[in-house]
Amino acid sequence: MTWTIAPEPHDSPVAAALWRAYYTEVSDRWYLLHEHHRTDPAELEREIAAHTGAELALPSGLLLIARYEGEPAGSAGVRLLDATTAELTRVFVHEGMRGRGGAPRLVTAAEDAARELGAKVMILDTRDDLVEARALYARLGYEETERHNEDQYAEHWFRKNLN
Repeated sequence: MTWTIAPEPHDSPVAAALWRAYYTEVSDRWYLLHEHHRTDPAELEREIAAHTGAELALPSGLLLIARYEGEPAGSAGVRLLDATTAELTRVFVHEGMRGRGGAPRLVTAAEDAARELGAKVMILDTRDDLVEARALYARLGYEETERHNEDQYAEHWFRKNLN
């Protein structure tokens, strides 16, 4: 049972399918928690189309796809915010693949990619209800910090030195 992680074009069919799965899950979780219904399908389609992931392309970004025994199972994106700061984004593992070690491998591969892009620091944000993500980042050495962006859904901000 093996994981492989490799760069993938942000607009590939595999990347698009993983983006749809990721966005559907996090959006539905938010709506179910706060408004007791799933995401409106029209809103879901609008938001998926509006966030193409183009920022996750070289020379200032990268999208990584994790495969478990050859099947697409997860993703992680890195984008440079400046010459030494990268942002970790779109960290996702399909529900049926969780608990098999894919998420830490993805984050570690994203950190390596950020270093190769010249980053010395990785930052990210997440929500309060994404407790699994917060636990993962803490386990991997990320420290919670002050707000570093204006994302209306972000409730926790993390940072890790990549030296």
